[in-house]
Parts: sequence; C-alpha cells; structure tokens
Amino acid sequence: MRALITGCSTGIGRAAALELTKRGFEVIATARRPEALEDLEVAERLQLDVTDQKSVDAAVKAAGQIDVLVNNAGIGVGGPIEKVPLAEVQRLFDTNVWGCVRMIHAVVPQMRERGSGVIVNVTSVAGRVSSPLGGYYSSSKYAMEAISEALHYECNHFGIKVRVVEPGGFETNIQDNGRVFGEDEPPYDELQREWEKAQSSFMGTGGVRPGPEPVAQVIADAIEFEGAKLRWPVGDDADLIFSVRSQMNDEDFESTMRQTLGLTW
Repeated sequence: MRALITGCSTGIGRAAALELTKRGFEVIATARRPEALEDLEVAERLQLDVTDQKSVDAAVKAAGQIDVLVNNAGIGVGGPIEKVPLAEVQRLFDTNVWGCVRMIHAVVPQMRERGSGVIVNVTSVAGRVSSPLGGYYSSSKYAMEAISEALHYECNHFGIKVRVVEPGGFETNIQDNGRVFGEDEPPYDELQREWEKAQSSFMGTGGVRPGPEPVAQVIADAIEFEGAKLRWPVGDDADLIFSVRSQMNDEDFESTMRQTLGLTW
C-alpha cells in the first residue's frame, strides 16, 4: 500500500514515515523543504506545501496512487484570545485546517473510484478540550475533529476509512517552531507562569515529554485496523483527560482540572 504523509521533516511525520516503512508500506514522505527529507529512508520523497494548491496538485499527481493519506503537517500559535493577531490565526488555519482539506479534496476522488482507502487526520487532545492560552490552536484541531467525523459518515459508504489520531503531550518541533503572543507581559503573564507550571503535571517521568514514536505506532495501528473505530487517543494524559471529561459536566470538569493542576487564575 502507498501512504502519503504530510509534514515529514521532523516529529510525528518523520516517525510515522519510518514506522509505516518498517511495516511494509510504500511511504511517500513530503515536506515544504525537500532537503529535510534527504536522510529519510522511504520509497519516495516529494516537496509539498499544504497551504499552496498548486503544490498540492503537483505532489498528488507525482505520487500517483495513494492508498493512505496521513494529514500530519501543522503549526502552533499560542496566546490569549485578545492578543493573537488575526493574520496569525488565519495562517494557523491555512495549515492546520485548509491544508488538510486541500489534501482530502485531492485524494478522495481516486479512493472513492477504487472503493478503498484510509485517511488519518492527526489532531490533538486540544481538539476536544481547550486550554488557556491555546484557544486558537485548539479551535483548528476542533475543526478537524468535526470535518473528520463528517467525512467518516460520508465516505465509509465508499470503502474509505477515516481515523482521527489525538496525541497528548509529546516532544515535537511544534513547541519550538510555534509563535506565541501576549503571554510574557501583563495582564496575562501571571496566567502563563501558572499554566506552564500546571502542564508539568502531565509530563512523563522527570518532567520530560516522550518522543513521537508512540504516536507513529498508533497511526500505523489505526491504518491497519479493519474495524470502524474513528478516534484514537495517544498518551496517558489524553486517556486521563478524555476519561474525566466524558464523565462530567462543564462545571465539574473545570473544578476538577483546577484542583488537579493547582490553577488559581
């Protein structure tokens, strides 16, 4: 099976390319900067900028048959809602949402004609539970959750499986490459300090986040799974948050998380 993965230069995308190759997939790794893929041992490497329709069209044409699409490419933008410039929000959505939609538009027709295919959309625990200072990133992932669910209902009829992989906190370059606004100055600097301390509660042993390999393994498992399971959480933090959230109303969930994380803001 031929699997095209977006955003393979680092992190989850690179790990997924290696994991799927190990499992016998013919992997087409893509990135905006093709030189970042030179050391990646996969079947094929292609330049792809998901924010550019011409780039999407060229990459999909060059790839030929695509049995699996992994929509992984994404960027991060953080900060309080009132402080993040609208242009940055638009840039975020152009990659995290419209980039995925461009890829879906490009590959679903061929999958539908063949009567088979798998689309994996990598979202986040933030796609189901919002946090302070991460509202816009969460909203982009919430959007992909909704799009993925609708796509599942629409395309399962044609033999196309849709999977949503929802990582918790893992060490990827998105933390380093993301842009942040309005967190290090009043009136939100106090919240930022408190939230940064709170997040350490969900980190792994020694306060270190695990690498992206577990996410890659779940991506591969989701692709190979024959059933109709839509959502695939990854990580102890994701399991905990989703479990607690599903058992409580909004007010009780907020109260529990405030107590658990020591939030006073």
